[in-house]
Amino acid sequence: MKNFNHAVASAITGLLLAGGNAVWAGEGPAGHSHSHDETFSAGEPGDAKKPARIVQVTMGEMDGKMMFMPPKIEVKKGEQIKFVLRNNGELDHEFVLATTAENLKHAEAMKKNPDMEHDDPNAKRLAPKKVDEIVWKFTKAGEFEFACLIPGHRESGMVGTVVVK
Repeated sequence: MKNFNHAVASAITGLLLAGGNAVWAGEGPAGHSHSHDETFSAGEPGDAKKPARIVQVTMGEMDGKMMFMPPKIEVKKGEQIKFVLRNNGELDHEFVLATTAENLKHAEAMKKNPDMEHDDPNAKRLAPKKVDEIVWKFTKAGEFEFACLIPGHRESGMVGTVVVK
């Protein structure tokens, strides 16, 4: 009965948290992934076989603050970007690309499950001194953000902006 109650609670939680255009599929210790028909607020996963402008994003801690460099990126609607993500810090950090509202909602779920790992088209978690990349096509104009949703990191300054014109 205990396993059944846990499974029901997990299913209900997943359904509640997946409402709207969520950028994540729920919580779980082994991470999560998106279904193939999922839509993303900030565009769509890019095609690694096609040309892309490379934008390097460095994550880390400095003077008691956590930060991304650069903190603001401008792109053209329809442009494909290869984000080369580098964690120069001493702690794990994430890069999650979405709207501010979606990232705030996801950050609340992360507080309940801080070890949630991201390996989604719009999100990566990097250990210290590691490098990874995300290829993304910005199909929608507007202002989006990238943030580290590990509890306490966003609050310490780890948030940046992508302006799509």
